Amino acid sequence: MSALLINREVSLDYVTQGRSTGLPVVFLHGYTDSRRSFDRALAHFPDSVYAIAVSQCGHGDSDRPVDGYAPGDFAADIAALLDRLRIDRAVIVGHSMGAIVSQRLALDYPKRVRGLVLVGSFYSIKHHLGVQEFWESTVSKLEDPIDPEIARQFQMSTVSNAVPESFMDTVIRESLKVPARVWKSALRSLLDSDHTHELGNIRVPTLLMWGDQDAYANRNDQDWLLSAIPGSRLSVYAGVGHSPQWEDPSRFATEVSDFVTSAS
Repeated sequence: MSALLINREVSLDYVTQGRSTGLPVVFLHGYTDSRRSFDRALAHFPDSVYAIAVSQCGHGDSDRPVDGYAPGDFAADIAALLDRLRIDRAVIVGHSMGAIVSQRLALDYPKRVRGLVLVGSFYSIKHHLGVQEFWESTVSKLEDPIDPEIARQFQMSTVSNAVPESFMDTVIRESLKVPARVWKSALRSLLDSDHTHELGNIRVPTLLMWGDQDAYANRNDQDWLLSAIPGSRLSVYAGVGHSPQWEDPSRFATEVSDFVTSAS
């Protein structure tokens, strides 16, 4: 585990795996998750992939500033982290919220992105009825400390198949580290953001990964992304929910590794 002070004087918690001379791949987790979201998958990656799993600002053991939880803020943090790690270009793997941040990173810092893997990605959250309902019924009313049952129900809703209980317990504990104000700020920023009109400007190889039992991002999201991002392609995980890297970590790692090699 390491932490680096980045551009807005906050520290991000991250872990690295593989040879530092390997192809750099940055992993960005979903809403209220942390770098631990990729624990199961990282065990399957070869040493030739230099994996960097990051807890984004406000999440996990990273710093929790007062503000700065919009996709553009998260993207700027990752660009600054790449600077500090002296990495010119990396493949960016983003899950759910992290996929939105990955899109923003490719748009704002195109020279830093070698390729994109968008996992359980939304086309836009701005008009997403399910997320809006989650905001109105639950997140907008949250207070500290977060009720563990809320975190459990949220995380359980993202899977279609059982994952190891110890892993799910870890994921829930990570969500409980996130204060109510960050739950609110991050989700409100996602609901207020929409860069769909810019997606045609993404000019790097892009792989979409989507489980056909995803309760959040649907097939229409994937089709719209395919239409908007030139040359993108889709890998469908049959019977899998919103988090393919949890439910099928071996296939996830193989596909990402193959994509990294092809994008190099």
